[in-house]
Amino acid sequence: MEIRVNPTRMELLRLRRRLAVARRGHELLKDKLDEMMKRFRRLVEENRRLRLKVEEALTEATGAFVMARALMGDHATDIATAIPVVRVQLVAGARRIMNVLVPTFELRQEETAAGFPYGFAETSGELDVAIALLRESLAELVRLVEAEKTVELLAAEIERTRRRVNALEYVLIPQLEEKVHFIAMKLDENERATRTRLMKIKSLVERMGEG
Repeated sequence: MEIRVNPTRMELLRLRRRLAVARRGHELLKDKLDEMMKRFRRLVEENRRLRLKVEEALTEATGAFVMARALMGDHATDIATAIPVVRVQLVAGARRIMNVLVPTFELRQEETAAGFPYGFAETSGELDVAIALLRESLAELVRLVEAEKTVELLAAEIERTRRRVNALEYVLIPQLEEKVHFIAMKLDENERATRTRLMKIKSLVERMGEG
């Protein structure tokens, strides 16, 4: 590969400084990547645990609701669940993980009426179970959404950082090292050539003096 660079001491000094910066940047990015991977693995594990818990609760709630509808009938079930007793508000925010902006969600619930929105005499126990499970799983569901989005954003940042680390490690740093080596060799060659010329001139002057 042909190297196009001006083989001067100023250029050598500039490239050595740039190489030092590139190596330091590579080291810092590598440390950042390692730390992000540690946090990413913890978040993936938390996400897996939350998903299993939410899926289990929703599956059980859905089964209880289907059973209640089968026992009570569609019309009676719709009437029993028509009036909400809880007002829910989702407050969105943000926080940083390793300089990555990730979302936060806060679930705020306000009881608009006491207990269940129906009388127990007219409904089945399966409906009570379904509603209780849905209430309990709502907060976990919000946490799951937050965790999954955090994992998604952190994974994207990890990939970007990995590409930058690889670009420094396999492209920029080797190129700079090659240029530094090339200039150093050229300067050594020039220095040897200059020394040889000076010795020849000195020898010629000495011979002329003898003559």
